[in-house]
Amino acid sequence: MLAGNIEYYQPSTVNEAVEQFFILKKENKLPMYYAGGTEILTLGRLNIIHPGAIIDIKAIKETLSHESYQEHFIFGASLPLTYIEEKNIFPLLTQTSMEIADHTARNKITIGGNVCGNIFYREAVLPFLLCDSTVVVAGKEGQKTHPIQDIFNKTFQFEEGQFLIQLLIEKKYLTLPFITIKKRQQWETGYPLITVACIKIENQLRFAFSGLCPFPFRSQKVETELNNTLLPKEERINHAIEQLPTPVLNDVEGSKEYRLFVLRNTLKEMIVEMEEKE
Repeated sequence: MLAGNIEYYQPSTVNEAVEQFFILKKENKLPMYYAGGTEILTLGRLNIIHPGAIIDIKAIKETLSHESYQEHFIFGASLPLTYIEEKNIFPLLTQTSMEIADHTARNKITIGGNVCGNIFYREAVLPFLLCDSTVVVAGKEGQKTHPIQDIFNKTFQFEEGQFLIQLLIEKKYLTLPFITIKKRQQWETGYPLITVACIKIENQLRFAFSGLCPFPFRSQKVETELNNTLLPKEERINHAIEQLPTPVLNDVEGSKEYRLFVLRNTLKEMIVEMEEKE
């Protein structure tokens, strides 16, 4: 359970937030950055995390950016998922994230909170993996910009005291053909069995996955097999499954065998639809 004496801070600039983190760390107060706070509350009630202080980044204007900048579109880390859905600038992101929890929860869940979360699904990161996004991070050495593939490996590889400010994608990705499918074993809400997102660029399909392994991922080895049009679809899918990272999940949401069964059918459905799109 979360302690009743947690200290709360709301800095108005990136530098203030980072400085406050290291002040609190020096005082052994176990600081955590906070935007929507849904995961902090959930994990705190389960006694998985025990923050002594939280640093709310929602007052930092850069984390609320939702705008065009030169050849990119910017998504601030503190934007609620429902805001992104309503604006629908990036339909692939909208479709991938709109079934994360229910609408009331998504009013609080932020894009940064989801993609940086401890709960392994992190579906909202899939479109950014597919689109070779750029990530802006704040830390002790100031603000840094990274290609997402350089800083995301199963999860974001942040150094101590760093936090996500923004995610940027090139505008060309906003209107590409796409499909995203979320499969559940039962019910219409709650945790999914698997989520698969796909875009088509230069006549090649890209795929990213959540819920299949204990981390979201995009694999070029998997994509190479799925794009091998010299082979029948079933054979392409079989070869792609041989390239999956391990382990494939085997939990209360579904067994490994059931997940792979659902994945085969989902990939076949997606390939058929996407190869017809221009």
